[in-house]
Amino acid sequence: MSNLKEIRNRIASVSSTQQITSAMKMVSAAKLKKAQDAILQLRPYDEKLLEVITAISDCLKEDKTNIYSVERPPEKVLIVVIASNRGLCGALNISVIRKAIQMANEKYSYQLKNNNVDFFVIGKKADDILKRRKYKIVDNRNDIFHQLTFENVVKIAEEIMKKFRIGTYDRVDLVYNQFKNAGVQILMEEQYLPLKIVIKEEEIDPETVKYKTFVDFIFEPSKQLIIKEIIPKMLRIHFYKAILDSHASEHGARMTAMHKATDNAGELLKELSLEYNKARQASITKEILEIVGGAEALKT
Repeated sequence: MSNLKEIRNRIASVSSTQQITSAMKMVSAAKLKKAQDAILQLRPYDEKLLEVITAISDCLKEDKTNIYSVERPPEKVLIVVIASNRGLCGALNISVIRKAIQMANEKYSYQLKNNNVDFFVIGKKADDILKRRKYKIVDNRNDIFHQLTFENVVKIAEEIMKKFRIGTYDRVDLVYNQFKNAGVQILMEEQYLPLKIVIKEEEIDPETVKYKTFVDFIFEPSKQLIIKEIIPKMLRIHFYKAILDSHASEHGARMTAMHKATDNAGELLKELSLEYNKARQASITKEILEIVGGAEALKT
C-alpha cells in the first residue's frame, strides 16, 4: 500500500487535472454552440443547391462548357484532408487521417506508386502525421480556423477549382467529419471534382420500369449563364460546409472527450480517497498498537 504522502500527491494531481478538463469542457461547449449554429444555418442552403443541380442534371450533361463536370482518367489526384489544429478530441483527427491514407493506398494505389497523389491539408494534426509518414503535401492552410469566414474559405476553394480547371489534377476528394451532434461525428469521403451528376429515379409501379425525374425549368436569362454561375457557387458553398462540419465536429468531440475525462477523474478521486482512508486507518492502528505495546513493556 502506498504511503500517505504519495496518495495525497496523487489526489492533488488528479484534482488539478479534473479542474482543467472541466474548464476545457465548458470552453468547448461555448464554442460548439457558435459552430453548430453556423453549420445548421448553411446546410439547408447547400442541400437545396445540390437538389437544383441534380434536377437539371440532363442540362448539365448537354452543356459541354461546364468544365467542373468533365470526367478525365484520374491520373493525378488531390486528397483534401480536413482535421483540426489541436488534439484532445478523441479519435476525430486520427480517423480522418487513416481514411485519407487508406484512400491513397487502396483507391489510388496506382497513382500513389507513380507519385501522383497529393495531399492538401487543413489542420495541423493531419499535417504533422502525414509529414512524418512521408506523404506528399502540396499545401496546408492550418491558419484558416483562426479566422473561419466564408471569404477566407472561398479563396482555398477557388484555388483547388482552378487546379482542376487547368488540368493539374483530374480528381479531387474531400475527407472530413460531418457534424451530427455533440457525441456523433460521421466520417465522410466525397468526390469534390469532377462534380458527380446523380439522376434521381422513382418507381411508379413495381411492374413498370423506372423513369427519370423530370422538372420543367424555365431558364432566365439563359440556361448556359445560370449553369455557369450556379456550379462554381455550389462548389464554393459545399467546400465551406465541409470545413464548418469539421469545425463543429472538433468542438463536439472535444466537449465529449473532456466530459468523459472529468468523470473518469472523479471516479479515480473516489478510489484514491478510499485508499487514503485505508492507509490512514492502518497507520493509526499501527501507532495505537505500538503505544499499547510500549505501555505493556513498561509494566514488566
